[in-house]
This record gives sequence, C-alpha cells and structure tokens, in this order.
Amino acid sequence: MNLREIVVEGVEVHEEARFKELMAAHHYLGALPKIGHTLWYVATYKEQWLALLSFSAAAWKCAARDAWIGWDFRYQYDRLHLIANNSRFLILPEHHVPNLASRVLALSERRLAQDWRARFGYPLLLLETFVDPQRFRGTIYRAANWRYVGDTCGYRRTRDGYSAAPSSAKHVFVRPLQANAQAYLSRPVLDPQYRHGAPKLMLSAEHMVSLPTYFADIPDPRRGQGRRHPLATVLAIAAGATLCGMHGYKAISLWAKDLSQKARARFRCCYRNGHYAVPSRTVIREVLTRVDPQALDLALQCWNAQQASTDEGLAIDAKTMCNAIDTDGRQSHIPSTVGHQAHSCHTEKKSARCP
Repeated sequence: MNLREIVVEGVEVHEEARFKELMAAHHYLGALPKIGHTLWYVATYKEQWLALLSFSAAAWKCAARDAWIGWDFRYQYDRLHLIANNSRFLILPEHHVPNLASRVLALSERRLAQDWRARFGYPLLLLETFVDPQRFRGTIYRAANWRYVGDTCGYRRTRDGYSAAPSSAKHVFVRPLQANAQAYLSRPVLDPQYRHGAPKLMLSAEHMVSLPTYFADIPDPRRGQGRRHPLATVLAIAAGATLCGMHGYKAISLWAKDLSQKARARFRCCYRNGHYAVPSRTVIREVLTRVDPQALDLALQCWNAQQASTDEGLAIDAKTMCNAIDTDGRQSHIPSTVGHQAHSCHTEKKSARCP
C-alpha cells in the first residue's frame, strides 16, 4: 500500500449508515450520533475504506487541557468553539499497516481546518482527544505530533451533569492547528477573527456577590405591592446573564432558572420555603422596560470602573435592546456585553461619575 495515495474525505449522506455500522461493530465505544457540531471522515485507498474518524464539539471541562492552554475558566465558554474533539478514530481490522494511522490523522487535520470553517462559519485552533490507558498508549497520536498534556480526573459527563464517582482516567492529547493557538486561546480579549456570536463569560462567585451592590441605589419603578424580588437582584441577574451571552427576556429567565442555590444566594434572591427563588420572565421584562436608563447606565459604569480595571476581558455597558418595544411604546434597556473591539446594535454614551 502506497500511503501517499490515501485520501481522506467527508462521509456522504448515503454513506452514513455504513459508517455507523462499522463504528458500532469495531470500535470499543461504539458509534456516536451525528448531532450538533460533528464531522465524519473516511480514509480510502483505491476506493477501499481503511479508517473512520469523527470530530465533534470540545469537552466542556478538562483540567489538563485547560491548564495547558492557560485560559481563565471564565473565558473558556467563549473559546470552546475553537476546539474540536477527535471523538472516534478507527482503523478497520483488515488494514493495520505501519504508519497508516499517523498518515490518516495528518490528512484529516488538513481537511478539518477547511471543512469546519466552511460548515460552521468559524475556524479551529486546537484539536483534543482522550485515550484510555487500559487499552491504548496513544502511540499513534504521539507519532502524529499530538501532545500529551495530562490525565482526566475520571469523571464522565451524564444527563444530570457529571458522575458522582470517578472511573478510569484518560490520557489527554492536544494538537494545535497553528503555532500560536495556545496564545490566542488564553488571551483576555479574543481576536475578532475568532469570535462567534456574542461575547460569553463565566461569572465568578465574587462577581455574583458584587453585582447587586451596584444597583442598590436605583429607584424601583414598580408599585410597592407585590415586590417579591428586590430590584437590585433582578438587575444583577439580567446583567450576569447578558455577560454570559444571553439575549432577550426568555434567555435571561432560562439562565436564571439554571442557577444553583449557592449562585442564587450570591445574587441575593428571595428565600422562601427553604430555597432561593429567581425572578420570572415577566418580572425581568417589567423591570427592564421600566427602569431608569440613566441610573442603570451609571451603575454599570461604576461596575466597569471597579471590575474591568483588573480584568482586561471584562466590560459591560448599558445598551438599548434592538427591536425591544413594549405594548406602551417604551424601549427596553438591558445590559449588553461589549469586548474592547466589539460592536453593539445601539450605543449612547452618557457622561456620569460614580458616586
């Protein structure tokens, strides 16, 4: 077999059934469904299938990978789209030829860098994979210039989060697709060419605790009757959700519902019947459409002055929500994240000083 004649191509729709059958029959983990950001490849020699590969979205958390990149945990949510996981790699049983695996990996990397951008609209900077040391040593990845960066903690992803107890740890390998991938991923402010969608952050416990304080002096536009949730809490949750990439009342309310009890306590949510409750979508909408925009803007400028001075990647400003007009013709005001080189739909700077 002439390795130079091997070709790696994307799996066509009519070939997907065969791909899944072979993966289910010969890979020890079985087949994976093709959902979300996933690309399948097949390596062929004279139209004969030799190997199968699957690339999908990156692992949500991986301590060894994250330590190697050196990014702050709050930024990784905004950068994970730049990483793809080699979730399956199968050399078919009858084709175990020396140097075949490393050749196939190299060819797939070249294809993937182009195909991922064409299919999903943004580039990739890094590849990752996990190898079970009880079965393999990762020799083919080392031969293909992948870097071993450590082991996982052994926890696996479940429908409810992560498993309660660790199982067998996996070796973690990464493969930069360009020389400065590590530097780009770890920067406080992501280069514009690598951004996708609105900026997204993970809030620290300190940020959650501090946000309500800055809204404490804003006049509450609601009637005194039925104020279950403090105004500062509602505004802090809206600001926190927007910092994490949420847009619109529904997205903000869903983000709030996903907050843990500890996070809700940090936001000073209403405590009743043994648990902390978050404001509903209706309450969030009412507050954001009626709150004084100048007072909100001043509060956010003060938060900026305090927080962004020590965190280059963190900035928030008061923006008017595009196409957000309530039934009375009032425009909604909502916090919106802005990176140092980002653009927003509407910007109106006001001169104000922090008290």
